[in-house]
Amino acid sequence: MKLEVKNICKGFEEDQGRRIVLDNISFNVEEGEIVTLLGPSGCGKTTMLTTIAGFKKQDSGVILLNGEPVTKAGPDKAFMFQNYALYPWKTVENNILFPMKQAKMSLEEQRKRLDYLLEISRLKEYKNLYPHQMSGGMKQRTALVRALAVRPEILLMDEPLGALDIEMRQSLQNELIDIFRREKLTVIIVTHDVSEAIYLSDRVILMSTNYGEIILNEKIELDSPRNPEDEKFKEYVGLLSNKFIEAGRRKKERSGGEF
Repeated sequence: MKLEVKNICKGFEEDQGRRIVLDNISFNVEEGEIVTLLGPSGCGKTTMLTTIAGFKKQDSGVILLNGEPVTKAGPDKAFMFQNYALYPWKTVENNILFPMKQAKMSLEEQRKRLDYLLEISRLKEYKNLYPHQMSGGMKQRTALVRALAVRPEILLMDEPLGALDIEMRQSLQNELIDIFRREKLTVIIVTHDVSEAIYLSDRVILMSTNYGEIILNEKIELDSPRNPEDEKFKEYVGLLSNKFIEAGRRKKERSGGEF
């Protein structure tokens, strides 16, 4: 699996005229890689993610998944929303089963996959709960394994831990990494949290407010499990924090992409 983002331009029509969000953005994601799109509010990182997912269409440029153009959403690209997007009338079990039924998986395959996903997410004993009965962490784990139910090629996550408190976020970071590795997933995560990006990622792509301009594409050379107290981890925090501030101050200048 390989994702190629080539010269993407994207804008939106507003009352004041056309607002450009992304101008000539390019990067690749390799199979099994965990990549974070990091950047300040308004840099276009979520627009980039939803365009990769096929929810939005770029104005120009091309996105290739395994060499094929991405033209629409599909089960090969799982998307995890900030607000979990669980069905409130369905239990944990039935939320996870729903995409499998939509994909017309056999009953035997559904049951086998469900049991496995409940096991790796530590949700087996909570499978009959409804969303209103669940903690934020349980909702997040349910949303994650539901996204993985039909074995997507790539997982796209928009601020996956943003709604959780610090203690819960730290706990879930380790669980996310464990599930990513078990499933051999290719993942793109959107966040504005520098430490979270370093903790979760193989590589961090830093986008600026200059129409999504990429000002840093940094491989994170740290062993797992990662320790935020390690000196090397702190060095990455310093590097990315300084670049993050720069990203928010970039003057908007067009690169000449086609709109």
